[in-house]
Amino acid sequence: MPHKLPKPVRNLGWISFFTDFASEMVYPVVPLFLATALGAPVAVLGLIEGMAEAIVSVMKGLSGWHSDKVGKRVPYVRLGYGMAALSKPLLALAYAWPVVFLARAVDRLGKGLRTTARDAMIADAVDCSIAGRAFGFHRMMDTGGAIVGVLFALLLLKFLPGKYRLIFLIAGVPGLAAVWLTFRLRELQKAGEHRMVCPAPAHAPQPREEAAVQAGPLGFSPAYWCTLGLLMLFAFANSSDALLLLRAKNLGWDDTQVILGYLLFNLTYAASAYPLGVLSDRIGRWRMIITGWTLYSAVYFGFSALDAQAAWWLFPLYGLTMGLTEGVGKALISGHVPVLRKGTALGVFYMGLGFTALVSSVVAGLLWDRVGPSAPFRLGGAVALAAAVMGLFLAPRLGKAAAAEGGK
Repeated sequence: MPHKLPKPVRNLGWISFFTDFASEMVYPVVPLFLATALGAPVAVLGLIEGMAEAIVSVMKGLSGWHSDKVGKRVPYVRLGYGMAALSKPLLALAYAWPVVFLARAVDRLGKGLRTTARDAMIADAVDCSIAGRAFGFHRMMDTGGAIVGVLFALLLLKFLPGKYRLIFLIAGVPGLAAVWLTFRLRELQKAGEHRMVCPAPAHAPQPREEAAVQAGPLGFSPAYWCTLGLLMLFAFANSSDALLLLRAKNLGWDDTQVILGYLLFNLTYAASAYPLGVLSDRIGRWRMIITGWTLYSAVYFGFSALDAQAAWWLFPLYGLTMGLTEGVGKALISGHVPVLRKGTALGVFYMGLGFTALVSSVVAGLLWDRVGPSAPFRLGGAVALAAAVMGLFLAPRLGKAAAAEGGK
C-alpha cells in the first residue's frame, strides 16, 4: 500500500500528480490556441511538438548520465519541475507561434532534466523487493493528475470558451504547488550507494560474458539494433497526438468535445496499461506489440476516412494501442543488452525515437497543409502496418536472440 512506501516516493508521487494536473490542462488546449487564436499553420504545430519530444529524449539521456556522475538527484528534479511550472505563464504571453515554441521547449527541457533523475531517486529510495510497488504508485499518481487536468480543461473550456490565455494562467497554480513540494525533498545517500540488487530466480538464464554480446556499434548486438530499427519505424508512424485533436476539430467537434475525446484516450490508456503489461510477460512482448501496431494502423486509417461520430470510438481505441505498445518497447530493448549497459541502451532508444518523432511530426504537419487533413493519417496507418508485417517476420529470430542474451 502507498502508506508503506518511503516519504521521498510519496512526495515524488504528489509532485508528479500536480505537474501532470497542470500539463494536461494545457496540452490539449495548445493546438486549439495555435489554430484559433494565432492562426498558425498545422506544419508549425508539427514542428513544435516534434522538437519538444526531441528535446526530452536528448535530455533524458544526458541528465541521467550526469546525475549518476555527480551523485545528486534533487537539483535535477527541482529544476525540471520548476521549468515545467514556468512554461504555463509563458504560453499566456504568446502572441506569435515562436513564443509557444519557446514555452513548449522550456516545458520539455524540464521534463528531460527531471525524469531520469526522478526515477533513479525512486529506485534509490526503496529496497528492490518493493520497487514495483513504488513505481506503480508513481504511475498511478502521474496518470491521476493527467485525468484531473483534462477534466479541468474540459470544464474551463465550457465556462470560459475561447479564454485560452486565462486557462494557461490557471494551469500555473498546480504547477507552483508541485514546485513547492520539491523543496521538501532531501538528497538520499550517494546515488545508487545503498540500493540492493535482487538475486535472479534459480530458473533464470545465466548471464553471458560481456564481450559475447558486444558485436555491433556501441557494443550492442545486431538484435538490439534490429529491434530499435523496428521501434523507430513505428515511431515515424506515430506523429504528435496534437494532430489527432486538430483532426477531431476538423471533423466538426467543438473545443469541449475535443477535450472530452482526449479524456477518453487517457482513461482507456490508464485502465489498460498495467493489465496489458502483465499479459505481455505471459504471452510474449512481440505478440503484444505487433497487435498494438496493427490496431494503431486501423485507428489511423479510421481517422483518415471516418466521420465525426466514429471518432468517439477511435479515441478510446487509440488509448488501447498505447496500452498495448507503450513500455513494451523498453522491455524489448532491455532484453538485448547486458545489465550494466541498460542505461546507455535506453538512452540511445530515447534519443532515436525522439528524433524520429521530430521528423514524423514535421512531415505530418506539411502533409496536412499541402495535401489535406487525412493525408498524415493515411501515411501513419501505412507505416504502422509495415512495421507490424516486418515484426511478424523478424520477431521469431529476435525472440531467440533475446533468450540467448538473457532477456525475456
